[in-house]
Amino acid sequence: MTPEPGGIAPAGRRELPVLTGTATAPTCGARLVHDFTPDLIDVGAHHLCPGCGEPIAMRSMVEQVQELDQVAKAIAVFGIGCYTAYSNNLDIEVLQALHGRAPSLATGVKRCRPDTLVFTVQGDGDMVNEGLQEVLHTAARGENVTCFMLNNGVFGETGGHMTAATVLGQRTKNTLEGRDAARHGHPIRLAELIAQLDGAAYVARGGVHDIVNITRTTRMIRNAFRTQLRGQGFSFVEILTMCPTGWFVDTTAAPDYLARTHAATHTLGVLKEPTREPAREPAREPTRDPGPEGNPA
Repeated sequence: MTPEPGGIAPAGRRELPVLTGTATAPTCGARLVHDFTPDLIDVGAHHLCPGCGEPIAMRSMVEQVQELDQVAKAIAVFGIGCYTAYSNNLDIEVLQALHGRAPSLATGVKRCRPDTLVFTVQGDGDMVNEGLQEVLHTAARGENVTCFMLNNGVFGETGGHMTAATVLGQRTKNTLEGRDAARHGHPIRLAELIAQLDGAAYVARGGVHDIVNITRTTRMIRNAFRTQLRGQGFSFVEILTMCPTGWFVDTTAAPDYLARTHAATHTLGVLKEPTREPAREPAREPTRDPGPEGNPA
């Protein structure tokens, strides 16, 4: 039977209108217009584990290099870790340091080329375990460089075992029952240590586990770079990143795990900002005593 006006068939089934022009294939094939890869990252695809937070942090860094118009002057110094996969994937100058030694190499670069924007990229294993003295002395000297630490609480590249930043109770490959203070010691809160040093001008800790914290962390990265560009001294940003593989958690659960465990120990926020010099009053001519007849002597 013919459907009634309004498209309702006798059996109660709604008849949908027939679209015209779809009987033949499109005359031109589909093409990728934009893959949303940042300009300074050569290839958007990477081989890091699904759910890893380090690509988010790397994207924020290079986008701020570009926003501040420092592409031609930027020099990155990479440590050893999963993030090292980006050392040959950035359209800026990159130097490879020995394990833990990136801050010292960055110091040499900045002293030789003070007109450059020099920053290090390291993990918590590379910076806190292998090279703690390097970053502490660099900060204490007030070297005008920026150091970033990607903190996921594990040695991700070498199998996922405990680092000095691993939080209490966290399971790793060699702390299957969770980190215990009596057996393994307490986690080192690096941002708090650096903030106490007089040479450190800007110190902050952010995360990449949700859009709000990604936005805040990006602002921290920008302020750290600005601190260096203004010549105000050492700047440091610790970035909490996800590592579901090393944490033994589902990929979708990793952001919440970070918020509940890592961020509870490594508190997010700005710990130190450059001190502003007090406004100076304009210089005044010195007042001279009047002479015997009321005129200046």
